[in-house]
Amino acid sequence: MKGVILAGGLGKRLEPLTHVTNKHLLPVYNKPMIYYPLQTLVDAGINEVLIVTGGHHAGDFLRLLGNGEEFGLKDLRYAYQKGERGIADALRLAENFVDGGKFVVILGDNVTNASIRPFVEKFLRQPTGGRILLKKVNDPQRFGVAELKVNKVVSIEEKPKRPKSDHIVTGIYMYDAKVFDFIRGLKFSQRGELEITDVNNMYLRQGELYFDILKGQWTDCGTFPSLFRANQIVARQFP
Repeated sequence: MKGVILAGGLGKRLEPLTHVTNKHLLPVYNKPMIYYPLQTLVDAGINEVLIVTGGHHAGDFLRLLGNGEEFGLKDLRYAYQKGERGIADALRLAENFVDGGKFVVILGDNVTNASIRPFVEKFLRQPTGGRILLKKVNDPQRFGVAELKVNKVVSIEEKPKRPKSDHIVTGIYMYDAKVFDFIRGLKFSQRGELEITDVNNMYLRQGELYFDILKGQWTDCGTFPSLFRANQIVARQFP
C-alpha cells in the first residue's frame, strides 16, 4: 500500500505567514505541519510515500525530509504541481507512482490524533472502489459535506452555504486506480479547480464509495482558527 500527501496551494488564508514559506512547512506546536500527515501514513503501515507540492518553496520539502529515512520510509518521492488547479489536479500526478494499485491520500494540512490503520485495513479488504473518512464539525460549510441516510452517503456537496449535515469529508481518501480515469473526465468547477468532491461523487454514483467515521480529534490547518486548533491537539497529546 502506498500513500500520497498533497501539499500544494498558496495558503492565502494564512497570509502573511505564507508569504515566505509553503503552508505545510509552518510549525504546528513543535514540528513542521507536514510531519503530522506523514506520520499518520507511517503509523498506518505505509512506507512508500509521494509528496505533491508546488510554488516557490517546493525545494524546501526535500531539504527538510530528504529521503524519508527519519520516518523509516522505504521510498519517499516528490512531484511538482504547476499552478493552482485543485486537489484532483494534484492527485493526477500520482498515477505513475501508485502503478495501478490501491493507495491512501491525505492532505498535507490534516492533523489528527486518531489512527487510520483500521480503515486502511478495511479498504484493503474491499474488492474495488474508494473509501472516505468523515468527521462531525462545527463549521461544515468550509468542507465537502456528506449527506447520510440509513448509514449511507447519498450525496456530497462542496462548501455549501446551507450544509445538509455536519458530517464533512476529511482530507483522508482511499482509492483504487479508477480514480485517474475519473480525474481525466472532470471539468473545472466555478472556482477554476478540479474538485475532489466530484471524484468522490463519481465513486458514489457507481455504488463504490464506502465510509467510516474518524475517531479522536481531527482538524485541517487552512485558517488561523483551525491552525490554532491543530496546535492545541498536538500540545495536549505531547505536553
